Amino acid sequence: MSSPLTSSASSTALDDVSGHYDLDVTHTRLGFVARHAMITKVRGSFAEFTGSFDLHASNWPASTAQVTIQVASINTGNEQRDGHLRTNDFFDAPNYPQITFTSTRVEQTAEDTFAVTGDLTIKGTTRPITIDFVYTGSALDSYGNTRVGFEGISTLNRSDFGITFNAALDTGGVLVSDKITLEFDISAIKAQ
Repeated sequence: MSSPLTSSASSTALDDVSGHYDLDVTHTRLGFVARHAMITKVRGSFAEFTGSFDLHASNWPASTAQVTIQVASINTGNEQRDGHLRTNDFFDAPNYPQITFTSTRVEQTAEDTFAVTGDLTIKGTTRPITIDFVYTGSALDSYGNTRVGFEGISTLNRSDFGITFNAALDTGGVLVSDKITLEFDISAIKAQ
């Protein structure tokens, strides 16, 4: 039996992918990378989120996207660290249970690349960010669903969102970098 992601027809050319899409949570990763102790990287992601976007291939600026992330679903592979990230030192999940992103501008920057600018709200603070996306293709899965894929990356300073906790290291530097890299591996299904 074929996998639900088995493609009977796929394309990496940017065809007319216009339509409304919902994120496929089981095949999408919303992640981040932070420098730890100045020498290593800690990677994490969020397990619970919803999101959708409307693509307009004939008029990309008319495209929109929105995502809502449940902060308590943070996972870095270490429960003690995850528990600390949920506290007021970092995300303060009890008082600010969601992170949201709402696009304000979509720009096609090359044949298969896009800059998506929008308002990111973390811990009650909203700031504009731009995420650079690459279109990775479209496919028709074995259930007859049209899927599209995008990979994205952006960076931000966590202190801009009021997340300033840190600790000085005896060897110099700090425990957690201010600069955070956001990573997006998007799989979305077109509404029927």
